[in-house]
Amino acid sequence: MRRREFITLLGGAAASWPLAARAQKPAMPVVGFFHATTAEANQHTVRAFREGLSRAGYIEGQNVAVEYRWAEAQYDRLPAIAEELVRLRVAVIAANTPVAARAAKQATTSIPIVFTVGSDPVKDGLVNSFSRPGGNMTGATFFSNLLTAKRFELLHELVPNARVFSALVNPKNANAEMQISEAQEAARAMAVQLVLVRAMTESDIDNSFENFKQQQVQALLILSDAFLNNHATQIAKLALRYGLPTCFAFREPAIAGGLISYGSSATDAFRQAGHYAGRILKGEKPADLPVVQPTKFEFVINMKTANALGIAISNSMQLLADEVIE
Repeated sequence: MRRREFITLLGGAAASWPLAARAQKPAMPVVGFFHATTAEANQHTVRAFREGLSRAGYIEGQNVAVEYRWAEAQYDRLPAIAEELVRLRVAVIAANTPVAARAAKQATTSIPIVFTVGSDPVKDGLVNSFSRPGGNMTGATFFSNLLTAKRFELLHELVPNARVFSALVNPKNANAEMQISEAQEAARAMAVQLVLVRAMTESDIDNSFENFKQQQVQALLILSDAFLNNHATQIAKLALRYGLPTCFAFREPAIAGGLISYGSSATDAFRQAGHYAGRILKGEKPADLPVVQPTKFEFVINMKTANALGIAISNSMQLLADEVIE
């Protein structure tokens, strides 16, 4: 073989080596991430989930891929989304909200599932226990759905003369009946009237405030739900316009104009769930990973809103708050 031909042959072979290496490189694992509401309202939770993945050594687009699916607040779409992710043979399913977690549980018993919920996953039938989940599920809870009575108590303490309260609820929430029952029990204990108003769409939210006006509602409790939480800022601004003191589950709507909020951080829960997803990709089993529970609950008071509504907040109540917005 002539020297020039040999060099040409060698050069062609060398050029093909990177292509061959890429062809033999194993495909990145895929995480299926799905949520009951919208991408626009969950940018912060997605960011937290990615941060959790990175803590476990996984960077989206580098060594892990994420397939995102959003139900757009149409909860009845969740079973089909879960089944789609199963057909895609994702390595882990990240199911966010109780209704999404239930849909994932029904769709597969073999693919690992990491949930992020505001409810009690044991009562929801997702896991056997917090310490030893068993099966193919584990995750993080921020207990948002379990604090209805406490929020009612705080709101009542701030407006003790109010006799008519309302609870805004999404009836499609998996824990709606439990939250309603807790609110009704709290209302009976405080000897106040409770008006239940249901909202499943943005127009429902707008219309609910005319309902509050007609019912002469004096204070509003927003029952925790993914759809309502994602529209909490809208609700807070409407409540301020209508002169209604409000209590929310998270600090963001209190900052936006709600009177108070009480709850733990959903963002922290998503970060923990992302970390668990990464650990499972490394080979750990969901059954061996205890469900992460919140360790801190924050009470936030918006003094600007209190002043606008003419509500006097005692110094002792302000001292109880973790954050006071001046």
